[in-house]
Amino acid sequence: MDEVRDVFQPLQAADPAEVAGYRLAARLGAGGMGRVYLAHTQGGRPVAIKVVRPELADDPDFRRRFGREIRAAQRVRGAYTAELIDADADGVPPWLATLYVPGPSLAEAVARQGPLSVTAVLWLMAGMAEALQAIHAEGIVHRDLKPSNVLLAADGPRVIDFGIALAAADATSYTATGHTVGTPAYMAPEQASGQEVTAAADVFALAQTAAFAALGRPLYGDGPGVYVLYRIVHSGPDLSLLPEALRPLFARCLAADPAERATPAEIVEWCRQRLGADADAGGAPAVWREISGPEVAVPPPVPDPTPVQPQPLIAPPHPPAGLLRPTRAGGQVGRRRTARIMVIGSAVGALLLTVLAWRVMDAEGRNDHRDTAGPSASATGPESGDSSDSGGSAAPGAGEPVAEASSQEPQPEPYALVMLDRKNSVNLKNPRAEAKRSTGDIRFDCPTVGCQLESDTSVFVQLHGKPGGTLEECRLLLKNEKNNRLPLAGAANGSEICVKGPSGDIALLVISTKSTAMPDIAFLQGDLTIWRGAA
Repeated sequence: MDEVRDVFQPLQAADPAEVAGYRLAARLGAGGMGRVYLAHTQGGRPVAIKVVRPELADDPDFRRRFGREIRAAQRVRGAYTAELIDADADGVPPWLATLYVPGPSLAEAVARQGPLSVTAVLWLMAGMAEALQAIHAEGIVHRDLKPSNVLLAADGPRVIDFGIALAAADATSYTATGHTVGTPAYMAPEQASGQEVTAAADVFALAQTAAFAALGRPLYGDGPGVYVLYRIVHSGPDLSLLPEALRPLFARCLAADPAERATPAEIVEWCRQRLGADADAGGAPAVWREISGPEVAVPPPVPDPTPVQPQPLIAPPHPPAGLLRPTRAGGQVGRRRTARIMVIGSAVGALLLTVLAWRVMDAEGRNDHRDTAGPSASATGPESGDSSDSGGSAAPGAGEPVAEASSQEPQPEPYALVMLDRKNSVNLKNPRAEAKRSTGDIRFDCPTVGCQLESDTSVFVQLHGKPGGTLEECRLLLKNEKNNRLPLAGAANGSEICVKGPSGDIALLVISTKSTAMPDIAFLQGDLTIWRGAA
């Protein structure tokens, strides 16, 4: 396996060459919010640049949420977190930059080499707990701690992605709307059931993440998120699956009552006591080097493009005899002056030729237009027949008009955080307007078993593979689609669903939250992008 190719993907034609002065070197990944790139600081230090999807960047509500993410991340400083070094929530598009962590995620490391040893799990839990100390010290609850959000560098883990972290002071008002955030397999019971979420929920997620490292799979089992959440809410964990030495700590961290869970400081101390002499002797680096694997070479910084020196169109005149003066080194000072004169003469000559050519073509264009426009042109005035408006100007020298240009693709209309539940549906014509469940183009229903999207007027298809669905993908997949029911058992946060409405509109729904553990209060929330008349 070519690890460099797996980690660093080449830039595509649609990717920007730079963001706010950072020249992009490679793709690192993507998610529901946007895409992540590798870049470098002016001093050559690698950074990860997260760029918001353009259809979301135009939405004021989304910009406010992204600004909150930035403000939260800027306050966090810790040895086991990825430091935010630059950001702009008002940029076009919005973006942020964190220090690049050279190492795989915990999920990738376990998939590659299997479960970690007890010693490695202790080091992992201590590092994650220390990261949570730094995060919680700023009044922030992470809310989405999981194996893919823990990167394993050669000197220890790094907790990343504060994309849905909220300031603790805002938690009550935010969760009062019924919006639950997180990844089902790593949620705490109170988080899964939509109750108030505190820093103790991160401790529960830390234990589940560490259990994944010890077992090679989630502690509460695999399967559709609705069933995993049900087990988390209604049953205790099976600690017999874990190494015996770790069970007492896991029992405290996974307590159903948040008040009974261990604090991050207690987790650090408990792990240090069990590690004993290794902790005092600094034995962690050898463990992390073994887990993270061989160091992957990071692509070098992308150099600034070198400006091309224009070639002279007209030979410069020979300099006057008195212009060149000998120097003590045997050269001539006047050569530099001559070079400047040559460059200036070349630029002036090119400008004169351009103006002359433009005048000739403009005159020819007007003559062609008078020859082909007919009586209607003189009746409407000269501006009405301008080629930039009609799209039917003649090619220079051809004498015949070019066929009218095809109409442009419809522009995306973003709608952030649309809500679907048993009472509310969404109309594609106006997603922000309230719609009763029976009248919407997209409805959400949770019968006795499983939840689904349904409609009398629209059809659905779920995208699979890497995030970043496009209009072309949706248009292709929806072309012959007739399914107006879409089970959501295989959908999770970040899943993308294409929708074709009754008026030929095409939409892309990116799920940000799916809460289906309790059918009576189940809901789905996501970001919706609509292309009008695109089918």
